[in-house]
Order: sequence, then C-alpha cells, then structure tokens
Amino acid sequence: MIFKSLELTGFKSFADKTRFEFSDGITIVVGPNGSGKSNVVDSIKWVLGEQKVKSLRGKEMTDVIFAGAPGRKPMNTAEVTLTFDNSDGRFHFDASELQITRRVMRSGESEYLINRQTCRLKDIRERWAFSRRRRA
Repeated sequence: MIFKSLELTGFKSFADKTRFEFSDGITIVVGPNGSGKSNVVDSIKWVLGEQKVKSLRGKEMTDVIFAGAPGRKPMNTAEVTLTFDNSDGRFHFDASELQITRRVMRSGESEYLINRQTCRLKDIRERWAFSRRRRA
C-alpha cells in the first residue's frame, strides 16, 4: 500500500492546513515532545474510520477538532484526507488515486468522502478490505 499524501486541517494540533508528501521507501516523522507526531498517527487511524475515541486519546469525537491556543481561536471543523496510489488497481475504484476524507464538525455531524464524493464508512471499509484481500 502506498500512501501518497496526508492533509490535515483543524485536526488536533494542526490548526493550519498541513500536507505531508510520502515518497517510496520509509517515511519517518521526528520532532520534539509536543510537536504533534502522535497526532499524525491518530489522523491516519481516524480518516480510516476509527470509532474508539480513547484510541485517539480523547473523550468525545469532537476532541479531534483544534481547541484553540493563545492567540488562536478554536476551529469548528477537523478534516483529514489520505491519498493512496491506485495505479495498480489494488482498490476497487476506477482512478489512479484514491482520496479518503473524513470531516467532523463541532456540532457532532460528520461525513466521509471518497474522491470528494460523500459516502458511508461502510464504503471505505469495503474498498480497504478489497485491497487487503488482494494482497494476501
């Protein structure tokens, strides 16, 4: 499985839009304590459908939304997009890239998207399961 990129906006410590580009090989995220390394891992779990808030180190799902900081107002939405390379067709999807997006609003509403089209978590899990079966 090849991650192409990860984009976060308003997710935990990532108030500003932040994009990670992944190339072939191994990617390592380094930084001092409190720099958000664990939040990167949490964002990947979250965008792929994690429902257990405790595994995301929170009490309720809206805890993933940037809560504010000195001089920064809290955000009303958290959004994460994970882009996969699908040039080999490993996902049951007719596109060379597969983008999975998850968004949650402070009101508690949330949505999932596949290539910018609204979908259900079940749709994401079905595509994920298809790619995992194919590798085996």
